Amino acid sequence: MNIPRVLALMKKELAAYFYSPTAYVFIVIFLLLSGFFTFMAGRFFAIGEASLMPFFEWLPWLFLVLIPAIGMHIWSDERRLGTIELLFTMPLTAAECIAGKFLAAWLFVGLALFLTFPMVLTVGYLGSPDYGVIFCGYAGSFLLAGSYLSVACLTSALSRSQVVSFILSVLAGLFLIFAGWTPVTDVFVNWAPAWLLNGIASLSFMPHIASMQRGVLDSRDLLYFASIMAFALYLTATVLKTRRTA
Repeated sequence: MNIPRVLALMKKELAAYFYSPTAYVFIVIFLLLSGFFTFMAGRFFAIGEASLMPFFEWLPWLFLVLIPAIGMHIWSDERRLGTIELLFTMPLTAAECIAGKFLAAWLFVGLALFLTFPMVLTVGYLGSPDYGVIFCGYAGSFLLAGSYLSVACLTSALSRSQVVSFILSVLAGLFLIFAGWTPVTDVFVNWAPAWLLNGIASLSFMPHIASMQRGVLDSRDLLYFASIMAFALYLTATVLKTRRTA
């Protein structure tokens, strides 16, 4: 993989986000919803604690809907407009194209996440927060966003329709949230072996993101998110190669 070519494509794709009002609408909606769920639904002032835990607890649910809205067009538009063939005629490998597009989308979401910094200033003004915990929470949120986006890349490659891609991405995200939830594992407990139950439960986002939200930076959590992203992007490459040769 040629890193300079990946970075060049990433810069081009990242700049393209700001050529349309969609990017600005996304950022505004994300910031407004983040503020609402943190200070209103999360009862920030009622808990009497200088902490961004309400923000981080609601973030997976915001990402569940908002990130598929960003990722649904990554490959769907290329296939629908017929520009994917032109893209692959450029001096770029499939892996470089996928990496460039994914990194651009990830950095865009990272920018939206960074723009929530007034919440950190507010917490610091109102009390004495543990900034280490806040840093770990943001790091976990950024990795979670990357995981959602990698899944959105895969669903976008599977369909020409942005709507279908969005729905598939949301469903996949719901599975990765609820995989370790007791009512879900209870469905399998009567007939599935223990190793399968443990495997399904281990796919869930929630234990890994919850650990980082508490300020614990565990290599197993980092490996989990990296594995989700790598596997989803590998499947994306496989799908695109299959479509290309079909």
